Amino acid sequence: MNKSRLEAFSDGVLAIIITIMVLEFKVPHGVELVDLKPLLPKFLSYILSFIYLGIYWNNHHHMMHTVRPLLMAAIAYYTLQTIIIKTHRPDSLLARAIGKDIKGKISPILYVLAIGSCWISQWIAAFLYVLFTLIWLIPDKRIEVIFKDQKIDKQ
Repeated sequence: MNKSRLEAFSDGVLAIIITIMVLEFKVPHGVELVDLKPLLPKFLSYILSFIYLGIYWNNHHHMMHTVRPLLMAAIAYYTLQTIIIKTHRPDSLLARAIGKDIKGKISPILYVLAIGSCWISQWIAAFLYVLFTLIWLIPDKRIEVIFKDQKIDKQ
C-alpha cells in the first residue's frame, strides 16, 4: 500500500468519526438561551473532541509528507512515528523535524496525570486535558520548516 492510499483511508475514517459525533449531538428542549445550559458540559466536550481529531489529522498529514515507502502502519501516532524513523535513517526528514520532541514526551505524562487526577477532581482532569489540547492546537511547523530548508538546499 502506498502512502496516498493510507492518507485517503485515514481522512475517510476521520470524516466518518466527525459525522457520527455530529449526529449524536442532541437538540435542546426549548427555545430560550437558558435551555442550552444543561448541554454546556457535553457541548464543550464535543468541541474538545473535534479539536483533538483536527490535531491528530493535521499531525498525521504532516508526518505522511516525510514518508517515501511506508512499510508498516501502526495504531498509535507515536508508534507510527517511531516506525517511520526506524524505516528511514536516523537523519531522515522526520527525525530531523521532530528533534527532541518535547510535545510528544509531555503528552503521555499529561494523559497519565489527567487519568490519575480524575479520582481527585474532575476539574483538575479537565484542566489537564484542555492544557494538552492547547499544547497541540498550535500547528507543529517543524516538518514544514524542514521541507522548506530541503527545497532551498536542492535549488
